[in-house]
Amino acid sequence: MEESRSSTPEAPPQDLWSSILDSVSSTRSIPSKQVLILGQPSTGKSLLASALLQKPVSDDSKEESRTDFALGYDWSDVKDGDEDTLARLSVYTAPSDAKAYSALLPHFLPPKNVLPHTAVMIVLDWTRPWTFVEELETWLKWVEQWAKGDGSREVEIVREENRERLQVHLQHYTEPSTDTLPMTSNLTSSTVLPLGPGTFTHNSAGVPIIVVCTKADLIDEGSNLIGPGTSGMGGMVKGKGGEWEERTDSIMQVLRTICLKYGAALFYTTPQPSTLQVIRQYTLHLLFIPPAPSPSISVGVEAPTSIRNPFTFHHRPNTLDRDRIIVPAGWDSWGKIIVLREGFEAKSWGEAWDTDIETRDGENEEASGVKRIYRSLIPDQGEKATTMPKSAIQPPPLPPFNAPMAEQAFLAKHYDENAKKPDRDPRGAFRNPTESATAGIVGPMGSSSFSLPNVERALSEMEASMGGSSSLSASVNGDATRKLSRGGTRPTSGLSVGAPGASTVGRTSTSPTLGTSTNATGGQTQHEVLQNFFQSLLSSKDRAGQSAAASRTTATQPPKANGNADDTS
Repeated sequence: MEESRSSTPEAPPQDLWSSILDSVSSTRSIPSKQVLILGQPSTGKSLLASALLQKPVSDDSKEESRTDFALGYDWSDVKDGDEDTLARLSVYTAPSDAKAYSALLPHFLPPKNVLPHTAVMIVLDWTRPWTFVEELETWLKWVEQWAKGDGSREVEIVREENRERLQVHLQHYTEPSTDTLPMTSNLTSSTVLPLGPGTFTHNSAGVPIIVVCTKADLIDEGSNLIGPGTSGMGGMVKGKGGEWEERTDSIMQVLRTICLKYGAALFYTTPQPSTLQVIRQYTLHLLFIPPAPSPSISVGVEAPTSIRNPFTFHHRPNTLDRDRIIVPAGWDSWGKIIVLREGFEAKSWGEAWDTDIETRDGENEEASGVKRIYRSLIPDQGEKATTMPKSAIQPPPLPPFNAPMAEQAFLAKHYDENAKKPDRDPRGAFRNPTESATAGIVGPMGSSSFSLPNVERALSEMEASMGGSSSLSASVNGDATRKLSRGGTRPTSGLSVGAPGASTVGRTSTSPTLGTSTNATGGQTQHEVLQNFFQSLLSSKDRAGQSAAASRTTATQPPKANGNADDTS
């Protein structure tokens, strides 16, 4: 007994928790739904993605600042009126039809797993209507190729079930009435209509497809202009009526004929929230299409609750208001398309489409192909169109490349130029204009840095303040006058400095000669001459002080005896 009890807790606890988590996830799992948005750049894909997710449009989605990644992705929870989460909606966005981008999609959306829960939205831009057929052919070919998957048996089963489900949805479509409809599937109807001619001949995998023509508010923009206008139709703009209206109706007839062959829906949208809300409601309606009933369920028997569509689409079809066209899948037919504008042959356009689809890439287009016929209806404007978005218009060419000069060469060039300008040196104000500048901007001061008269005046004031005799001042001033009169040279002057009562001894002054030439001073520079001059002034002052002290000492001594004097004499 003890051994049996002790063996029970030895079971790994992770298995117990795993079983609990698996049971909870299976009973409360939230289904996942995907929407794949395909279109060329600047066609309004970001606005549609924001509307599907009910999120505000971010600044990155604006044409001026938008940045396209290899694959855009965002998600949100889909809730019913009771705020219960019904599914998690994931939106994938392909920036263009480049193979580098489209090749990534099968890795994120493998058909084997996501085909029954995915809807495809192909976006066309009404400012470039001449590209409608070509872009539709490109994207619809890609959808057919993507839905094939790896060609395994499992994928084929999923494709067959998906096509049967969409076919039943098309056959049981009933136009909603003005009365409020219960949230039940149209599969409860006892009337089953066969598919008409040209209906659901392609789309072998039964992928729900919605063709959305954005910027429908620009169809008639600038309609009073003759020539290129903001509507993108160039010289065909004749006004809201007449030829222009006929051509826009013909474009819609072509689009409806192509959508009919794939069991797809057609919508025109504008930036108005009302049209975006309609496209969101219809997208959820297609994502929650119930599976096809099993053959055991007879016609007329009420469908089980499990196949009810929680998002019933209540909007009626609209083919008259060109800015809010609504053509749900299952409503249209060749007869309704021809009624819109007489002279349109839906069968011929359908055959022309099949001709282009069967043409391989790289082969020449057939004369009876839909693209050639469509060009006769809408000429290709290409780069000549003036209504292309700012991000799609080719930017102006860049100016020619300007190779800058090397930094050192630039500095050397301007240094040489500035060195030749005398006004660049602030010391030029002290120089004699008659002399040539021998020093550069940076260097020792030149020989003419000082004005000699100013120096003589400064020396005179200095000696006067020192208490020198008047002969010193006269000597200095006289020497300065003689220097100027004799061309800048003067003889050595005698400076007599003595105390009162002392005999004056004449001597040769040690004051240097203040001339502009260094030859007169024995090769000394002017700085050395000035230094020697000031040193001589200081030494003369010391000697004058010593003589005065000696005189005062002699005067205070007592007179000697007469005997000594007689002996001396």
